[in-house]
Amino acid sequence: MQYCKQDRSVLESESEWDFIIIGGGATGLGTALDSASRGFKTLLLEQSDFAKGTSSRSTKLVHGGVRYLAQGDISLVYQALKERGRLQVNAAHLVSKEEFIIPCYDWFSVAKYLTGLKMYDWLAGRYSFGRSRFLSRKEVQKKLPGLADESLVGAISYYDGKFDDARLAVNIAQTCIEKGGSVLNYVKVTGLLKNEQGKVTGVKAMDILNNTTYLLRAKAIINATGVFVDDILLMNTPDAEKLVRPSQGVHLVIDSSFLDSDSALMIPKTSDNRVLFAVPWHSKLLVGTTDTPIETHSLEPRALKEEVDFILDTASKYFKKKVDKRDVLSVFAGLRPLAAPEKNDTNTTREISRDHKLMVSKSGLITITGGKWTTYRKMSEETVDTAIQTSNLENKTCVTKDLKIHSSTTLHSSSHLSIYGTDMPLIEKLALKIPAGGDKLHPSYPNIKAEVIWAVRNEMAYTVEDVLARRMRMLFIDAKAAIEMCRTVAELMAQEMHRSQLWVEEQILEFTQTASEYLLEPLEKEQETILI
Repeated sequence: MQYCKQDRSVLESESEWDFIIIGGGATGLGTALDSASRGFKTLLLEQSDFAKGTSSRSTKLVHGGVRYLAQGDISLVYQALKERGRLQVNAAHLVSKEEFIIPCYDWFSVAKYLTGLKMYDWLAGRYSFGRSRFLSRKEVQKKLPGLADESLVGAISYYDGKFDDARLAVNIAQTCIEKGGSVLNYVKVTGLLKNEQGKVTGVKAMDILNNTTYLLRAKAIINATGVFVDDILLMNTPDAEKLVRPSQGVHLVIDSSFLDSDSALMIPKTSDNRVLFAVPWHSKLLVGTTDTPIETHSLEPRALKEEVDFILDTASKYFKKKVDKRDVLSVFAGLRPLAAPEKNDTNTTREISRDHKLMVSKSGLITITGGKWTTYRKMSEETVDTAIQTSNLENKTCVTKDLKIHSSTTLHSSSHLSIYGTDMPLIEKLALKIPAGGDKLHPSYPNIKAEVIWAVRNEMAYTVEDVLARRMRMLFIDAKAAIEMCRTVAELMAQEMHRSQLWVEEQILEFTQTASEYLLEPLEKEQETILI
């Protein structure tokens, strides 16, 4: 199926919808899938690429939230654990069980964490990923050879989930299309349409790829734009109070040899009172995260020096090998849309949990913000239910609890293509059909040329960054290698999309400039010249 070519034509052929969802991150895509799978005529518009912002920059965890237990939010943990179990079943090709190990340096910590995690197990019930248990010092040394073990008395082992966030976003978009919805990246909402009574009736949107503006109408307009929700709220009410205060989280990717384990390390309390994780991911080790209040938001937030230093210093305390900047293969930052304090709010506001917020403005605009990937499905269900109640829509039952995401399969292989799930054999066939389709894009990584063509034809990829950042994840895994791949990727895309050599050069320049921000060590001038 040529998803991207098929879908963009709806801006010309259709002008009225049941739902228009603004924002192509976890919550927006989830809401579009919930709406479309109930049989509503659904359109999702994303100003950039799917999951370009926060939803591709997570800690890659599908979890109940161990730290919420300490805060006493039992209901939030219980709900998240249920959703974790559902997601593991519905997106089995992307969500896997992971053992997390909490090192303990005194017996009080052993008792405290084991007690808390037994509660975590109990709350998971039939959705359990595995039982927590005490590990002796020798067991820890065997499971985590790279862990500094001075003063170590043992550890607590428990199970949670990990996944690939941007890949899940793409697969949810595909599932929505299969259910009759339309999802479009690179369409920016520039205004809201209202009737004489001041009710929101649609949006003004520009297709960035062809510079065409459209007026699109719908019964329900959903603002699911993450850290950008205030931009849409200002279109609705120019003097609106800010709903979101962004907080930045930074992650570093290093070689897996630092931990030398299939298990993940979890440090429950760092000096900034956050949890630090070191998680095996795509044959590397992802370490994070920080929590830094940020005044402004951006599609490409930059890691601050103090954030990088904090993670390097903290990780080095727990690894036998000290980590320094030269060891970092990629550094990326993401913004969390945390709810701001309310002041004389005249909107109808409903707190679903401390973790996310659903709001209906007087104009009828529905805003959903906050939350996390694990609970995206539940948040989406709540959002569509609210729209049904407030937007004069037919009451249709949610069906996403047991809805399989595109490509979901329990059959796994050692091939790097297994992340494509049931699409894997189709990519293998494509590799045989196109010239040199099975050739590697980089000598150090298994990704092949056929994946680029697949991303353009079937996964709505329009730029080199779409492919290398969110379809293959190379920018997040190894930024230098991604830069070295980009010319080959640009030329393959240009051939497939009938683009000029000028487009190729522009794409290489743009990607190199973006990817350089993911490097702690600057590119050598000689290499930069060759690439550009």
